Amino acid sequence: MRVPTSVFWAAFFVKQALGEHGMAHFSDQGKSKGKDYCIFYNPRWAALPQDLSKASRLQIYDLTSSVLCSVSDVPEGGFPNRIPMVLRGNCTFYEKVRLAQHNGARGILIVSKDRLTPPAGNVSQYEEIDIPVALLSYADMLDISKTFGMGREVAMYAPSEPKLDYNMVIIFLMAVGTVAVGGYWAGSRDIKKRYMKHKRDDSAEKQDEETVDVTPIMICVFVVMCCTMLVLLYFFYDHLVYVIIGTFCVASAVSLHSCLWPFVRRLPFGKCRIPENNLPYCHKRPQVRMLLLTVFCVGVSATWCVFRNEDQWAWVLQDALGIAFCLSMLKTIRLPTFKACTLLLVVLFVYDVFFVFITPHLTESGESIMVEVAAGPINSSTHEKLPMVLKVPRLNSSPLALCDRPFSLLGFGDILVPGLLVAYCHRFDILMQSSRIYFVACTIGYGIGLLITFVALALMETGQPALLYLVPCTLLTSLAVALWRRELPLFWTGSGFVPPPIVMAPINCTQTAGPSTKDEPLTNPDPQTPDATNQSEDPPPVSPPAEEVAQAEGKATKSE
Repeated sequence: MRVPTSVFWAAFFVKQALGEHGMAHFSDQGKSKGKDYCIFYNPRWAALPQDLSKASRLQIYDLTSSVLCSVSDVPEGGFPNRIPMVLRGNCTFYEKVRLAQHNGARGILIVSKDRLTPPAGNVSQYEEIDIPVALLSYADMLDISKTFGMGREVAMYAPSEPKLDYNMVIIFLMAVGTVAVGGYWAGSRDIKKRYMKHKRDDSAEKQDEETVDVTPIMICVFVVMCCTMLVLLYFFYDHLVYVIIGTFCVASAVSLHSCLWPFVRRLPFGKCRIPENNLPYCHKRPQVRMLLLTVFCVGVSATWCVFRNEDQWAWVLQDALGIAFCLSMLKTIRLPTFKACTLLLVVLFVYDVFFVFITPHLTESGESIMVEVAAGPINSSTHEKLPMVLKVPRLNSSPLALCDRPFSLLGFGDILVPGLLVAYCHRFDILMQSSRIYFVACTIGYGIGLLITFVALALMETGQPALLYLVPCTLLTSLAVALWRRELPLFWTGSGFVPPPIVMAPINCTQTAGPSTKDEPLTNPDPQTPDATNQSEDPPPVSPPAEEVAQAEGKATKSE
């Protein structure tokens, strides 16, 4: 099962409508040194300054023994120029904030034992409240109690992060490299298989996995599956996310084996086979090196599955498995014509734009379905993320790294869909002997489209559907090269991949074949070229009279 997901750029950069991460700088009274803790606040209650130097240092009133839901929970004298720290629960955020503000508080910290969620309210409540409202984790509250004394102070601020990060260079190199290597490998492998087939070679090469030619009907079915799966994930994310994770584990292990086997089988050792047995997979007595490679690939996939939420290093395994998955798909799936390439890319272009820009007008929350699925719903109880993305952590040293390790994401669909076009261009280059100009031009177009995506992300400050920029850049580049070389009819229909038919010239049946002499050499009126012979696997049947004449001519040629 191939997961039909096209996760796009910057899902973690999209600002949530109801909450943002900020920092709470705690310190002992009268001391400058302190410690930052992550908070989750709603700017619609009250905004926070971006710099710590501009934030007010206020004394904390520890009321974590209470939930502050009634007047009886308010201590005598209230919270004048202080920030109460209370427990979450038993009443709404608005009731807590309203009590704190009416009793002189300059802000409120709500300690939560559960996952930090946006402290939401309605429009009228936002207009009434003018103090900052933030959530603090229970673990951080315990650390604050151990680290600082009773006279501790806090300053809340929300530092801004740069719009672009150095990790985008890594994402760019991985994406362009995967498309280039996958397209080159797929094209070269396809040509080699055709050569082996014409040579009637029975070597191990023909045992490789077969390619799948994509038809228009398959494209339509695939897009319908994409839409259906995305909508199902939007409504049943907590249940289906584990199905996607399990599917990715199996598919990535198989793909990693497929990518590494061409290199492993060139090793001079491990060619011996295991003894005869009745075990599954082993009853065919595979080579020792193949068995070891299988164990390695399954081990890598299983390690990622167990430690997938370890943000410090698990993303490296996910990217390695993801690149192997994309390379395997580019080798297996083949678009036979530029017409099929255009249909697939244009349909998925519309799909991407619709689910990013149109669906916010159709959902109750006003959020894009694609954004919700890509970043994971805020109210998800599993806290799981879809693995069908390349991800690299941000490399800047922002204090917000304490809150969550933010990642830049690129979905597999944004690699596979243009990559299929790049592979088609490479096959066409080889068969037309065009010095790989289509392949190089299309790969450069993909890189330019990715750079345009970065620029759009920085300017619009919102998640972008990468296919919105990748599809025009790759399609128009390939089309321009075909027009410039005057090969558009062949490029459009894929005629370069169809062997030309063998044309039999008419033969005079009344002419008899006799022994040839030097004065009257017998020649073939229309000899077949070696290219035509090699390109035709099954020549058309020859009528009996013409066949007899051909045999006679062959004998005469031998006698000559």
